[in-house]
Amino acid sequence: MSNLVKRQSRQLKKRRPFGLFLVIVAWSLVMGWLFASASSVYSATPTSEIGTVDVVPAAYELGQELYIENCGKCHLAIPPQVLPTQTWKNLLEDSQHYGIQLQPLVDPPRIVVWRYLANFSRSQRNDEETPYRLNKSRLFKALHPKVDLPRPLQISSCVSCHPSAEEFNFRRLSAEWENSN
Repeated sequence: MSNLVKRQSRQLKKRRPFGLFLVIVAWSLVMGWLFASASSVYSATPTSEIGTVDVVPAAYELGQELYIENCGKCHLAIPPQVLPTQTWKNLLEDSQHYGIQLQPLVDPPRIVVWRYLANFSRSQRNDEETPYRLNKSRLFKALHPKVDLPRPLQISSCVSCHPSAEEFNFRRLSAEWENSN
């Protein structure tokens, strides 16, 4: 009888690592599936339906809304990526806005807008002059290599190529530019 007990004990010891292995594999598969389904929220949305230039995390949505509301009431609100962070900083601090005296934003809305602009604007090269006009922006020129820009460049001319620009959707292009490479 003691040999039978010893044999069963050995078989249990052999099964434990296999059982533990199965539990770990099952747990890994379930966790992988959960992470994949949680992260597919962003990738499942086609870029044409996103609307804005980038998906804005919830922490910056109020900043984007305040930016569009304050800047978009006089002219087309342009994506922060087009101008460097230093340009946005200077524009927020200066009450003279392209020759017009503006009532500057005050805190806390100014801070909320600044956080949004600072997070989504681009960095400026050390040798680059701070641009205050779109046609002087390095990124704007890089994004529009084949576009014969009117002189002087008017922000309203953006709508001719970006028909949804007034809704802050610069992804949608006019039919003329949709398939041009």
